Amino acid sequence: MRTLKTAILLTSGCAMLAACGGNGIFNRDRPDEFAVQRQAPLVVPPDFTLTPPAPGSPRPAEGTAQEQALDALFGGPAPRSQVETSALDRAGAAAPGIRSQVGDPATNTVAKGRVTRDIIAAPQGDGQAAQAVIPG
Repeated sequence: MRTLKTAILLTSGCAMLAACGGNGIFNRDRPDEFAVQRQAPLVVPPDFTLTPPAPGSPRPAEGTAQEQALDALFGGPAPRSQVETSALDRAGAAAPGIRSQVGDPATNTVAKGRVTRDIIAAPQGDGQAAQAVIPG
C-alpha cells in the first residue's frame, strides 16, 4: 500500500514538472494577430442626414426577431412531402373554435379509470409472469 502511494506521488510530481517544459507541441510562440495588418484610421461617414430613431419605435429589420430566429434555426419554410400532404388532406380542416371547445368544462371526456392507471403504474419487468385474462 505504501509503495502504491509513493508511486502515485512520484508519477503526479513528474507530470507536474513535465508541464513546466516549454519545448515541443505546446510551444507558446504564436504570431501577433495585430501585427499582421495595419489598422485603418477611423473615418466619419460623409452622410450627415441620418436621423436618430424615435424612442419606442420598432427597429428597421426584415421581420420580427422571432421570425429571424426561426429562419436561422430551421432555414425557413420547407416544401411538404407527398406523405405529409396526403395525411393533411385526409385529416381535413379543423373547426375554427376547436381550442375553446376543448377547454370548455361542458366538453365530454372519457374517464380511463383505474385500469389505465394500474397499467401505467405497473412495475417494469421482462414479462415472464404476465398473463392475459379474458373476461367471460
